[in-house]
Amino acid sequence: MTTTVREAFRDQARACRDLGSPMTADICDLLADALQDGPVADRMLDWPGDPSSRGHSVPLRLCGALHALVLTGRDAALADAYAARRVDADLLLAAIDGHRDFVLDWLDSPPQTNEVARSAALIGAARFLSGHCDMPLSLLELGTSAGLNLNFDRYHLFEGDGVVLTPEWRGDVPQGSFAVADRRGVDLNPLSAEHDGLRLMAYCWADQDARLERLRAALALARTHPPMVEAGDAGAWLRDRLALPEPGRLRLVFHTVAAQYFPPQTLDMVADTLARSPADAASPLAHFGMEADGGHGAALSLTLRDGDTRRWSLGRADFHGRWIEWAPRPLA
Repeated sequence: MTTTVREAFRDQARACRDLGSPMTADICDLLADALQDGPVADRMLDWPGDPSSRGHSVPLRLCGALHALVLTGRDAALADAYAARRVDADLLLAAIDGHRDFVLDWLDSPPQTNEVARSAALIGAARFLSGHCDMPLSLLELGTSAGLNLNFDRYHLFEGDGVVLTPEWRGDVPQGSFAVADRRGVDLNPLSAEHDGLRLMAYCWADQDARLERLRAALALARTHPPMVEAGDAGAWLRDRLALPEPGRLRLVFHTVAAQYFPPQTLDMVADTLARSPADAASPLAHFGMEADGGHGAALSLTLRDGDTRRWSLGRADFHGRWIEWAPRPLA
């Protein structure tokens, strides 16, 4: 298992570099070799199950614990190194050893993020939908975390106050306006903007200043406009939510880089519910997904059922919302 864990750190380092976090990549590379002994190393190197990003994401659990030490001011030397973007193995090991109980506690929980920049794609999809169905939206998000993306209509593309999203937008920026009448989501382990801000901030990579600032702004907005997020399985929750139509509203079911974490039975129930739920011109139903499909970044897909069924590929997006290739085309 030791070799598997070390490779998980190296694989995570490659992913962090691809996603624009060279310091987190350096941390993962350093720890891949530096972890040798002690309570934290022993636990990680003998991890039961899949330690990779496809399983328990063990490297990001440790990276989150280290960032939390910085954010809470528990380790001044580590905070100085993070601010200077210079870390070394001895410093990391000293922080781990000096705060072993804190770190071990963080290892108990899987990383949980709420990537606000993905809301740029949601704004694009909602604007696109407004040209095909002019009704207030009833938002239903699957895999919601703290529900920050349920507030996407309160965010701004390119300029404005509060939460401003500035992706590299390739293609025409969709126009149109939309209104949100209701919003709610579901997550197996919902987080709260009021109580879990540290956890969300800690799992945001420490050298991505703009991303951290955007998250702070979204957390502040969510404390004023708290989304309704329920605990539960996405499949059963969606089945119950869509059992009855909502006349005069366009129900928009969406998920962003979440479906890959759903169990097969949940995915099957979601697909079956979306296909079978009542939908017509008076109570239409839309489904937007921003999910991995093996290509570059995530695929943006949209289905609208309003008596007819129409499907589009809207383009592609970076997993963290850094760029969007907007190229809508109908699908058969």
